[in-house]
Amino acid sequence: MTSHVIVEADGGSRGNPGPAGYGAVVRDAETGDVLAERKESLGVVTNNVAEYNGLIAGLTAAAELGASTVDVRMDSKLVVEQMSGRWKIKHADMQPLAERAKALAAGFSRVQYEWIPRAQNSHADRLANEAMDAATGKPAAGRPGTAAKPKLPTRKPDRATTAWTGAQGTPTRLLLLRHGQTEMSALRRYSGRGDVPLTELGQAQAAAAAKRLAATDGLVVDGEAVPIISSPLTRTKQTAQAVADALGGRVETHPGLIETDFGEWEGLTFAEAADRDPELHRSWLGDSSVPPPGGESFDVVHRRVRKARDELIAEHGGRTLVLVSHVTPIKTLLRMGLDAGPQLLFRLHLDLASLSIVEFYPDGNASVRLVNDTSHLS
Repeated sequence: MTSHVIVEADGGSRGNPGPAGYGAVVRDAETGDVLAERKESLGVVTNNVAEYNGLIAGLTAAAELGASTVDVRMDSKLVVEQMSGRWKIKHADMQPLAERAKALAAGFSRVQYEWIPRAQNSHADRLANEAMDAATGKPAAGRPGTAAKPKLPTRKPDRATTAWTGAQGTPTRLLLLRHGQTEMSALRRYSGRGDVPLTELGQAQAAAAAKRLAATDGLVVDGEAVPIISSPLTRTKQTAQAVADALGGRVETHPGLIETDFGEWEGLTFAEAADRDPELHRSWLGDSSVPPPGGESFDVVHRRVRKARDELIAEHGGRTLVLVSHVTPIKTLLRMGLDAGPQLLFRLHLDLASLSIVEFYPDGNASVRLVNDTSHLS
């Protein structure tokens, strides 16, 4: 009897949902020797369902071997984070599988979950491919031993990015949408915490952005829209609701995505604020630690938005999110993605209802994919 084992598990589907299969390997933790292998075709299911079945098969095999402690290693960030209790399990197809896996895990004295790069999970990956080959009658296209997993935003290791930057893991992809026009933005006035609605043009801009996102692949997965998260202000919630209506989703709000508090400059134009407080305004433009009178500095905004980003990644890591926000929070997220200084805030222009995209990897890397795209408004 081996008391301490390593379970490596994987699963995939060709079509998501499509012909699917899983593979699992149990190794002696001290020697690395293979103690058991499991693989099985699953019919037509999704990639994530196949991965959970791989985990269940691996835990079952470990129990049959009489193991007491198990180290689970998978290249599925979703399964690892959900089984570790850090991410919620929202999809109905995965909830009973997760409960079954938890019940199996409860039979051991300890189970520890670890994400590993796909290259380190090649044995389970090969078994999953063999199971899918049996289901389809033909091997997957591409390199031998590479599981056929869909390039969807819910599980999207970007091979081009990892090749050029060395980034590891599945990124959290943020689609950053600025709200549509308001009366304040039309008059080019500082508009922070003032809760103003969209104008008629702003509503049309939101509808155009929503139509563009509805035509984007991967924003509805297995009939479920990706999370749509908005600043709590009316103008962003209206824009986000247009997106939710188009995708068939619902709007959540996060206070960390709210616009800068411009304090006593709220409602003033740039020239009016400069005339009112010439020295302070000049300092504010050159020093991100300087707040407007009664307001919030860009350094404070940066810390707030970083905290919001970290919270969203902790809950939805490895997925695609649509974030509907304001100029400063969106610029701040792009600044984080570029690892740039605060001067970027003054040198980057973002139009109303513009779309930007940034990806954050679990190893700390990031990739900015799109900035200030307004092609849907033309």
